[in-house]
Amino acid sequence: MKKIFYIIPLLVVAIALTMNSCSTSPLEKAIKQALVQQDTTQARFDSICAIIKAYPERYKTYLTDGGEVDVAALAELIESTGSNLRPPMHWDVTRYGLQQLSLTIYFERSGSMVPYDAPGGRGQLKKAVNDMINHFPATGNVAINIVNDGIYPYQGSIDQFLQDRNIYASTQGVGNAAFTDFQKIFNDILRVQTAGNVSVLVTDLIYSPADTRDVSVEKIFNEENSLATRIFRQYKGKSILVHQFMGDYQGKYYPYNNNPFNYTGQRPFYMLVIADSKVMDAMAADAAYAQLMSPAGVRNSYRFNQAEASVDYCVIPDWKDNAGRFRVDHHDATHLTKCEGDKTTGIICFSVAANLNGLQKPAAFLADASHYQLKSISGFTLKVQPIDHSMVTGNNRAYLEGKTHLLTLTGKLTEPRDEVTISLANEFPAWIEQSTAMSDTNPSQPGFATTTLGLKEFLGGIASAFGQGGNYTTIKLKLER
Repeated sequence: MKKIFYIIPLLVVAIALTMNSCSTSPLEKAIKQALVQQDTTQARFDSICAIIKAYPERYKTYLTDGGEVDVAALAELIESTGSNLRPPMHWDVTRYGLQQLSLTIYFERSGSMVPYDAPGGRGQLKKAVNDMINHFPATGNVAINIVNDGIYPYQGSIDQFLQDRNIYASTQGVGNAAFTDFQKIFNDILRVQTAGNVSVLVTDLIYSPADTRDVSVEKIFNEENSLATRIFRQYKGKSILVHQFMGDYQGKYYPYNNNPFNYTGQRPFYMLVIADSKVMDAMAADAAYAQLMSPAGVRNSYRFNQAEASVDYCVIPDWKDNAGRFRVDHHDATHLTKCEGDKTTGIICFSVAANLNGLQKPAAFLADASHYQLKSISGFTLKVQPIDHSMVTGNNRAYLEGKTHLLTLTGKLTEPRDEVTISLANEFPAWIEQSTAMSDTNPSQPGFATTTLGLKEFLGGIASAFGQGGNYTTIKLKLER
């Protein structure tokens, strides 16, 4: 008689040992099983969330006040569980949590905001807010608040807000529109924000405390700078994405010296998108959130507290602009060997194809070589250009597909070995200083239509809170003769 032996794969044994542990809960068992089976799909994540919701009392640590799964808390459990396995395993669930995000709009209703929605204007402000709501993937999970001296829930429905042709008339009497208490508003927004929430403050971003008569503008600037630093340094895990728009303005303007005047023309307004940094990273990588990250009609944008990111890049061995000779190392695509300059000029030139989409920067910014810092012993120069479809051929398709920009380096290799470093510096953007007014008491002064009083001081305070600086990304290449 033949004996039949059943060989149980080690993977099955690992699963069995994992699932038979009496010390783990059903939630932890499900997480371990997903990790061991390497089943890190959306469906598996949803099944784990279903366990949490099925036992809300037992797993209340992983639920928000609204009864939704707290993805950040769950991610910590998954990371902790995976790190205890041998070998350790990891599963980034941030992108799956995007489906459970909520959106909270904080709509400023101050005296200087009302003229943005005048009946005779084109309504750019209201359209920008409506677009933000309409293009948010989870449209059923949206809340609206009115803000000035405090935060007040909007009393109508989302549809009523979207269809309202004069939102400031409809909300007349809500709060005290004479001033905006930035300290209270930002503190309250950040204090109540849950891990799965995206908060958007719609504002002219003018610091306007209750009484500024006889107070110097320098004192106001120092006060708002310190205020912003004090508030945001308590929330190091947050990111703030500032969008600047232009809108028609028809009505009374209230400058810092409290001598109002009528003004008709263009004025800047802003949307501040606030979320956990991991949530912001995940939204930036998901096309479904493109309208939130880069809205239609936006003039300038800048994200505070953005960590350095790795980008996908490669050297193109055979390209029309290449000069001289080099060979890409088979084991290290960032290492160029047997480098020789052109026999006539001594120049070596080569191009790097890189995918810079994940850096969340405007196209004009990424294409401007002045924003990049280049270091090398040999003194290479840099040219940057976007990749378009006409550049892609059969010969270079493997190098250009999925890439967005060409970084072309030109120079003479003066040493036997060199290391070229290309950095995209995370610097305080020039548009913020260019959009800052030192006074707003005279509408005929140059730049009144495009500047905001004290913008640099307030946003500079946020930058100080997060320790702004560093690079968005760094590309390193080794050259060898």
